[in-house]
Amino acid sequence: MKIIDAHMHYSNIESFKHTAINLSKLDYSYDGIIKEYDDAGVVLGIAMGLTEKEVEGFPDPLTATPMGIDLEESIPENVVYCAGINPHHLSEKELAELEETVQKPEVVGLKIYLGYYPFYAYDEVYQPVYKLAAKYGLPVVFHTGDTYSERGLLKYSHPLTLDEVAVMHRDVNFMMAHFGDPWTLDGAEVVYKNRNMYADLSGLVVGTREDINRYKDSPRFFNHLKHALTFTDNYEKFLFGTDWPLVPIQPYIDFVKEIIPEEHHEDVFYNTAVKIFPKIRPFLK
Repeated sequence: MKIIDAHMHYSNIESFKHTAINLSKLDYSYDGIIKEYDDAGVVLGIAMGLTEKEVEGFPDPLTATPMGIDLEESIPENVVYCAGINPHHLSEKELAELEETVQKPEVVGLKIYLGYYPFYAYDEVYQPVYKLAAKYGLPVVFHTGDTYSERGLLKYSHPLTLDEVAVMHRDVNFMMAHFGDPWTLDGAEVVYKNRNMYADLSGLVVGTREDINRYKDSPRFFNHLKHALTFTDNYEKFLFGTDWPLVPIQPYIDFVKEIIPEEHHEDVFYNTAVKIFPKIRPFLK
């Protein structure tokens, strides 16, 4: 089975480096992701554009739109990305640069960091971004749920705030990152109700293979997630993602395989990503 990692990172962010060294204990580098993808049979990774101007600066109000990927000068051939949006920097000039950027083959979507920046998904500041997404047939990915920085504000990242955007922009596909965890049942209703809302299953665990197994084997830890998946009752609306470097690739694949019925693996791990990220098709071998 071919696998697409629909949510990963390849950015020079200090908190990601700290996580890789101290929590997930993996090689967060060009060589590291090449090896993990080869070993796990992942054919493509979709990175989330993100940069910081200051060390430990994310969410950085100073970084310019569009944000790209800058972990190393070399980028793996099987890694593409979603251009990151800083709502503090959406001037006419920056919107023009964003439009130019999204026309590059390797830019396959747009990423909005709800919770990290203090704006709701339906805020007027993001409307030009949605117009660009519609014009170029690109999906928009939203961070939802818990923030990986204590400086984030959770009220902006609650998945219910995406409902209004999905209704206002029926011509755009949206992906709810992390399925809104821990508010997965609220996220499930938004996915269930709106034909243009999808969710990825990335970032549900941070740590090593042992951490993943410990959480997975807990009798209660994932009850809310399983409840939400069952409520949605449509596995074609979900995408596999890792949030690498927060977890190693293969153990997270094994974990997601366990919570998704086998008959839906091809959709979750591959088909739905091809559907909502149409620009990735030339990169698939």
